[in-house]
Amino acid sequence: MGVEVKGNIVDVQRQRISPGIIKIEKGKITDIIKVEYEYKNYITPGFVDAHVHIESSMLTPSEFARVAAIHGTVAVVTDPHEIANVLGIDGVYYMLNAASKVPFKFYFGAPSCVPASPFETSGAVLNPKDVNKLLKNDNIKFLAEMMNYPGVINKDTEVMEKINLAKKYSKPIDGHAPGLSGEDLRKYVKCGITTDHECFTLEEGREKIKLGMKVLLREGTGARNFDDLQPLIEENTDSCMLCSDDKHPNDLIKGHINLIVKRAIKNGIDPMKVLRAASFNPIVHYNLEVGLLRVGDPADFIVVDDLYKLDILKTYINGIEVARNGTTLISSIKPEIKNNFNIDLKKPSDFIVKSMGNRINVIVAIDGQLITERAIESPLISNGNIISDVDRDILKISVINRYKNSNPSVGFIKNFGLKKGAIASSVAHDSHNIIAVGVSDDDICKAVNLVIENKGGLCAIRAGKKAVLPLPIAGIISDRKYDWVADKYVEIEEAAKLLGSNLQAPFMTLSFMALLVIPKLKITDKGLFDSENFRFIDLYT
Repeated sequence: MGVEVKGNIVDVQRQRISPGIIKIEKGKITDIIKVEYEYKNYITPGFVDAHVHIESSMLTPSEFARVAAIHGTVAVVTDPHEIANVLGIDGVYYMLNAASKVPFKFYFGAPSCVPASPFETSGAVLNPKDVNKLLKNDNIKFLAEMMNYPGVINKDTEVMEKINLAKKYSKPIDGHAPGLSGEDLRKYVKCGITTDHECFTLEEGREKIKLGMKVLLREGTGARNFDDLQPLIEENTDSCMLCSDDKHPNDLIKGHINLIVKRAIKNGIDPMKVLRAASFNPIVHYNLEVGLLRVGDPADFIVVDDLYKLDILKTYINGIEVARNGTTLISSIKPEIKNNFNIDLKKPSDFIVKSMGNRINVIVAIDGQLITERAIESPLISNGNIISDVDRDILKISVINRYKNSNPSVGFIKNFGLKKGAIASSVAHDSHNIIAVGVSDDDICKAVNLVIENKGGLCAIRAGKKAVLPLPIAGIISDRKYDWVADKYVEIEEAAKLLGSNLQAPFMTLSFMALLVIPKLKITDKGLFDSENFRFIDLYT
């Protein structure tokens, strides 16, 4: 039996609106009947997140789909490199299998950089043979973000082999090149890399578009670049897409790509241009099997009240109504548990730093950004050891290898603001070792051990009190429903803020302090790392 949906139909390809009746049979649009009168509601193409890591929501693919559909998202272009860093190629297959169980359109890429760099310990490695195996799969749509931009610029053999495999299978190559410009950027683009989601200035975005790249305007939990980049939508509509990159569960439950679309329209950008960036552009660029309200297309669309308020009334995917008035119609699915956690509990003495100088390199976290600054500070010394300096907000930070027993690496960081206790997480991009920050070795050790005992999770510790969000799937994903995870995450984040942190998202910021491919100063399980010059540096200077 067919389905009919009536409304003012928004054709973003031809940039026109026509009242009509959409007829659907077997998941496809079989006819669009134009009518003379206007309806109160509008029908637009469903939204596409052009770059997201599902794992960063801490939800399984099915739970991600359940909540994203409420917000009008019908498809995502997703890089499973988070779980690949933990479980290898089996992690990618885990996501493909889990995603296939729900009526939502997941388009996965083959992770290009597992690990993200050779300067950290991951749970697995994806070599060119693995990448070839994935790219051969019709369900793998692209080569995911090429974070090793020095390797591209310098024509590293393995990096180029992966790039050439993507070309062999005629699949797009995603980029990741924060701040790259000039001749180095030209070399990077010349290798066939087509997108970038790491722009944080308008000038950077313009330069990349001029060289032929598509710029993805990002508004996630940890990085919010939309306000700076939004003029690009008016200037170069066809070169823009919208993405979240990393979205924590408490933010995802509030909204997804719809929030970016709403903000852009509220800021005076032509709704047709915004909707084109939110649907048509990623569908065409990645050759997705997602409908654009044309006869013969899959019946993927949303029904909204109007093009300015943009309240989502219904979401359809392949002709199936998957969400209605803020309620998901996608059933919950019990997930399979897979993990890779192989270390013993730690001791407070493991985090001691002996004083060996009077000047140290300190990571400077920036609220709402993935990049950091580098500072040189005089350390606070007690009994011959460097300790956290709460008064100056110079706190101890540590990364602990979770795949095998080894000594933790320890450094210092500013701007976390903790006055007591510690926080720790096994979500630490991209290798997902344990990362912790705190005011004392004892607190840091307790937080780290709580994560180890749960074989993954986020936690906050203070004065005998503890809060934890277990993440039993690969140490980065919950096995619970999205609303439970969102509530628990809020509880954990509030616990971190009670310790004194005034960061918007302390756990998201913490998770990126180990990501070496974003400047300037980061830390891995192997030590303090200068991300501008791609080399380890000593704590002391």
